[in-house]
Amino acid sequence: MTSFSNWLDQVVSVASYNLRTIPERRGAAFTSAIGIAGVVGVLVGVLAIAEGFRLAMTASGSKDIAVVMRTGSDSEMTSGLSRDETRLISDAPGVARDGDTPLTSAELFVIINLPKRSTGLDANVPLRGVEMTAVKVRDDIKIVQGNMFESGKNEIIVGAGAARAFGGLDLKKEIKIGQNTWTIVGIFTAGGGVAESEIWTDAAVLQPAYKREDSFQSVYARLSSAGSFTEFRDALTSNPQLKVKVLRLSDFYAEQSEMLTKFITTIGVFIASMMALGALFGALNTMYSAIASRTREIATLRAMGFSSGPVVISVIVESLAVSLIGGAIGAGIAYLAFNGYEASTLNWATFSQVTFKFAVTKGLLIQAIIWASVIGIIGGLFPAVRAARLPIASALRET
Repeated sequence: MTSFSNWLDQVVSVASYNLRTIPERRGAAFTSAIGIAGVVGVLVGVLAIAEGFRLAMTASGSKDIAVVMRTGSDSEMTSGLSRDETRLISDAPGVARDGDTPLTSAELFVIINLPKRSTGLDANVPLRGVEMTAVKVRDDIKIVQGNMFESGKNEIIVGAGAARAFGGLDLKKEIKIGQNTWTIVGIFTAGGGVAESEIWTDAAVLQPAYKREDSFQSVYARLSSAGSFTEFRDALTSNPQLKVKVLRLSDFYAEQSEMLTKFITTIGVFIASMMALGALFGALNTMYSAIASRTREIATLRAMGFSSGPVVISVIVESLAVSLIGGAIGAGIAYLAFNGYEASTLNWATFSQVTFKFAVTKGLLIQAIIWASVIGIIGGLFPAVRAARLPIASALRET
């Protein structure tokens, strides 16, 4: 125990001395820290895109809401349901009710083109035809300006994200979509979810406007509880009159976001890895320089009885400290620059734009610190081993 206590005292003494003398090497230390800050900043910035997109998709996915599409469909774009089928779905067990009215909404999904405010170029925007119960099915829908559209009229309400991103979507303005002219009567939010990227109108008005006759593409259903999903799904999939697939809304959006978030994450990690190699060489150079300038000091310590272990650990601690400072700077800059930044990207499942905000989450900041720590430990390890292996006699003769 005494031996270990003595060894620990040596570690603390040498590490403290190394940390106190960092200002004497501030030029090299600053360069190394900035390199690591760049790695962390880029990593957090890119991953914040994926995280923001994923959050926008999953924020819409309540577990007590189900979406029903035709069997074999991978999105609403390829689905189709008749009026009779939507009625059978509404009458299924497990559906929540408002009095005698089932809380379901048979919906159409149409893609239109509108110019982006940022570039003036056209991009795909989802135009969704819904039933008047849609707001009760999705309880996060809130009209923040204007009012809900009236049934049977050429009126639309616009998601807050779509209103910010696309030109012409201002309250009380008229906009020509297809052969019809529509009046924007309301702006709504959806808890930051994907619905904020959409435009909504009455499905009964949208059907003839796009010659869809009496057909729909999906049915959204609020369940009496999250646990009612199995009963609801089994009732529909075992009904010989229906050929449908039933998903929780949370799973539906998770599937749609998976491909893009994986792609962005892969790109971000690849870029950060390439930059990390450069930062690692910077850290190595810094620590080798530090060791070279203190060769006689280290040899003196070892001649006084300090063992190799504390010397190795003290060098790694110094490298780790510089890396953590760089990581903290990079994470802080990334948070200030990217968190909450509004953008839009293509949802590959529907080929329409989804507006979202970059999200620098606690998890990403922890990842950033881990990356900085790994660079610091590896960058300090080899110079530390060199310091520990220096022959004492020859090191004391160096100038």
